[in-house]
Amino acid sequence: MKNEKEEFTMEEKKLGRRERKKIASRQAILTAAKQEFVRQGYKDASIADIMERADLGVGTFYNYFSSKEEILMSLLVGLMGEVTSFLDEMKAAGKPALVRLTEGCQETARLLDENRFVLALFFAGSHAAPVHGKAQGSGKHGQESCLPYSHGPGFRELFLAIIEEGQASGELRADVPASLIAEMLHAAFQSAAFSHLGLSFRENFEGKLQLLLGGIRA
Repeated sequence: MKNEKEEFTMEEKKLGRRERKKIASRQAILTAAKQEFVRQGYKDASIADIMERADLGVGTFYNYFSSKEEILMSLLVGLMGEVTSFLDEMKAAGKPALVRLTEGCQETARLLDENRFVLALFFAGSHAAPVHGKAQGSGKHGQESCLPYSHGPGFRELFLAIIEEGQASGELRADVPASLIAEMLHAAFQSAAFSHLGLSFRENFEGKLQLLLGGIRA
């Protein structure tokens, strides 16, 4: 995400001063929210805390977001956009499907580990009811959550096409449905986040990922 010192993009420069100010204010709120979610956890960070850190009035918040949940969704969408760009760059570089699948999962785990406040919403996309719980993984970094059902970007859909491509190219086993493999990958993220083994989230996920890859390689 762009911080306050970064320059406006070419598209933003074409806008008027008022529009650029709106973009800057929205970004300041998102940046402040991320910092407060990391510092306090999603549940305990208040809109007042976020706006104080953003150096904006509390009333200004509702000019840009309807709720704290909408901010969280915006941050998750941004994170998944980073994963998508990462995968697109690897595909443009001619990386085979198995490499893209492996490194894409590892990059997703890295981003989730650095933005653990989005974990519950990330997983909520596969459920039809609110998520209530605490992501464990690395102990003190777990965050309590009480979040609405998400219709946001789905992890399984993001990687399903890569799995199907890998099956078509002979890199991955074709006797296992691609949708099942994608579901297993998503489950590996979830079980790593809620594990009680004492491993960090990324260590736990990496172990599960390697076991899964060993079973689906052609």
